[in-house]
Amino acid sequence: MKSIITLTLCLGIAVGVNAQVFKNTKESKYQFKEVVRLDASPVESQGRTGTCWSFSALSFLESEIMRINKLEEPIVLSEMFIVRKAYEAKAEKYIRMDGRTNFGEGGAFHDIPFVIENFGILPRSEYTGKEKKKDVYNHGAMFEKLDSIVQKAKAAGKGLQADWITAYNDVLDDDMGALPESFKYKGVEYTPEAFYNSLNIDMGDYVSLTSFTNHKLHKSCLLQIPDNWLWEESYNVTLDELFNATLNALKSGYSVAWGADVSEKGFSFKNGIAIAPAEDAQIIIEGQDNKNFSDGGADKYSAAFKSPVKELEVTQQMRQQGYDHKETTDDHGMHIVGFNIDRKGRYFFLVKNSWGTSNYPEGYLYVSEAYFKLKTINVYLHKDGIQDQLRSVLGI
Repeated sequence: MKSIITLTLCLGIAVGVNAQVFKNTKESKYQFKEVVRLDASPVESQGRTGTCWSFSALSFLESEIMRINKLEEPIVLSEMFIVRKAYEAKAEKYIRMDGRTNFGEGGAFHDIPFVIENFGILPRSEYTGKEKKKDVYNHGAMFEKLDSIVQKAKAAGKGLQADWITAYNDVLDDDMGALPESFKYKGVEYTPEAFYNSLNIDMGDYVSLTSFTNHKLHKSCLLQIPDNWLWEESYNVTLDELFNATLNALKSGYSVAWGADVSEKGFSFKNGIAIAPAEDAQIIIEGQDNKNFSDGGADKYSAAFKSPVKELEVTQQMRQQGYDHKETTDDHGMHIVGFNIDRKGRYFFLVKNSWGTSNYPEGYLYVSEAYFKLKTINVYLHKDGIQDQLRSVLGI
């Protein structure tokens, strides 16, 4: 695969005369001219699990590995290795904290460097986390069993005991499969740690950016979302800096992992688009999203998904209010692999999702600048994708 990056002239975008034009649905009047599209591995489905954070972050790392090693094809990594090791660490922390931390299916982008730096990584071919290739991921019953074990351990008040730890890992083995201590990949034998070292990536090169006014500007801050069970930090920047850092990364050949609220009326995977209309767009919703935001969600109908509409002029205050009032919540992780402009010159990020390929853009969607600014929780990216000036201000 080859990255597609058109030329930039001065501060504007020059779209080549042969730039492709895309739509979010077959009948849509939106016209998205492709400016940047970076290499990415095939779209996957997280099934009925709350593990988007692993799928999106590993998709991001797969693109990074292609970029760094100049590979034509991706090395597909094991999402369920990350999930498995995170479950182990999450249970230990939950018991040490007497239940005063989050224990659930969710996670954050910070889970990936934690697992990889401590335990390494596997290719998906060596650990799929399911019995048969055709199986659909479904962690509902498994999580109920895991939660039951840790709740009983918490109630017993005796901390880390071998009996419940063994029972906990037995559940993981039964439902996801036992982890290999070593394996062969393309004729070479590896441990998970050695495989990580072979990929030529350094997890210390990746940082998280966020933008909220309840923290000091240009300082590290705790990302205050329940799924941040590791209590890791992000750099707090202005809203414009957040958007421009993401845009700069893409222009420079770096893709971006994206954490966002996807429960909004204007987010429609089935329509291949996410927008923040300035006025009531008369969006009709039928059904509801599932609790893990792990599929296409509720059916949404609106002319705004088919014909361009005026969108909100998003301010830092509007964004903060949504966060403070729990109107903006941490729902879902995705992977930004490029950007387009519409006929009015507005930016739309090209976002790879983990809900399969059932929609018209085959697993992707187009996210407007307004939606991104209003509903982003954080972005995770290579530090070199950030503008020099902002890196200097942040001390990166």
